[in-house]
Amino acid sequence: MKLRHVFSTPDLATAELAMEAARTGGVNDDDILLVARSDIEVESIPDERKEADTDLMPAAARGAGYGAGAGLLAGLVAVAIPPLGVTLAGAAATTVAGAVVGCWASALVGSSLPDPIRRNFHDEIEAGNILVVVDASKDTLTAIEPRIVAAGATTLPYETSKTMS
Repeated sequence: MKLRHVFSTPDLATAELAMEAARTGGVNDDDILLVARSDIEVESIPDERKEADTDLMPAAARGAGYGAGAGLLAGLVAVAIPPLGVTLAGAAATTVAGAVVGCWASALVGSSLPDPIRRNFHDEIEAGNILVVVDASKDTLTAIEPRIVAAGATTLPYETSKTMS
């Protein structure tokens, strides 16, 4: 399992030094991303370095679960009311329909939310700093963190697991 740590740098040159420190410490190039104010990202940061996460997938999964639960409940209530004539197959259909609608609606909302790093460090980003995001094992992060700090970066209080990597 990889962990995600975030470092703040005052400019692109320092961010590049921090990225090089991470690379020489054994971090894969694909596991190093940059987050900056939009004007800085457009002008200076290559697309493959940009962090573009949103809350889309977690929101879609939550929506599917809640929607399926609501659909199942509605289907079972409909089965319990004999004049409606709903069968267990109908209850299953309402469960699936609820999951689809819940997933769709939640995904729409989730796609509009910025990623947690942008939410947590909004002021840091707006001040013009460039954030270096590193995904690596705990041992690797422990080893490279002093190198990244020596390159001019500041460690920010952020650690989360990155299980999808």
